[in-house]
Amino acid sequence: KFDVVVAEALDRLSRDLEDIAHLYKHLTFSDVRLFTLSEGWISEIHIGLGGTVGALYVRQLSEKTHRGLRGRVEAGKSGGGLTYGYDVVRAAKPDGTAEVGGRRINETEAAIVRRIFEAYASGLPPRKIALMLNEEGVPGPRGRGWGASTINGNAERGVGIINNRLYVGKLVWNKLKYVKDPETGKRRSRVNDDREVIEKDVPELRIVSDELWRRVKARQRQVSFTPNGGTKQPWDRRRPRYLLSGLAKCGVCGGGYAQVSQTHLGC
Repeated sequence: KFDVVVAEALDRLSRDLEDIAHLYKHLTFSDVRLFTLSEGWISEIHIGLGGTVGALYVRQLSEKTHRGLRGRVEAGKSGGGLTYGYDVVRAAKPDGTAEVGGRRINETEAAIVRRIFEAYASGLPPRKIALMLNEEGVPGPRGRGWGASTINGNAERGVGIINNRLYVGKLVWNKLKYVKDPETGKRRSRVNDDREVIEKDVPELRIVSDELWRRVKARQRQVSFTPNGGTKQPWDRRRPRYLLSGLAKCGVCGGGYAQVSQTHLGC
């Protein structure tokens, strides 16, 4: 149906060497030529050199952004998204631009955070805490309802309300890194080495006391059980009802499933 594909430059089509080579291969097979305003008619040499330059640009841009975020974190500023319990603070600079990365405690949300910690430390499971908050109409971190995984998260990765050390005045950054799955193109998170993690004291952002934090961590250790071992034996806790309980994964996002009713699982 087409004779030529026109673009501003080769990197407007893709900055991934494999993708651009794949595209050029299929266009050539279909007898469709590729033309860009920057390079002219595209040949194999453009694909090899231009694709490599585009991939290097993406890599260098990522490294520069990462260094910039690290500098902001070491200055006590936010290096990521907004955390539940805090508001964004943007201060005006003398040159008219805004200084980003500042946060202050949102007292309404901070009270909910303390309730969650107290409820969990007293023995209430995350699923029942989420149900309690939803019945009261308390909006979750994204303005929607609460889920058990939002509260429980993953202790090793430091995600989830009860695992966020910012609530005890510790800003932890670079705990995870994200890589793109070459099969699906989706980002996957991996835990970084402890030597790469940056930790900064921010006592002005403390919401939870050290004593309450220790109680929550003690209960986590008490109820934990993983294939790698835990403090309790499997017969000391409720066992999965079915062989594959807890192992089901969403076919769209790869996330885990949780039971949301007697007959339904939810991603």
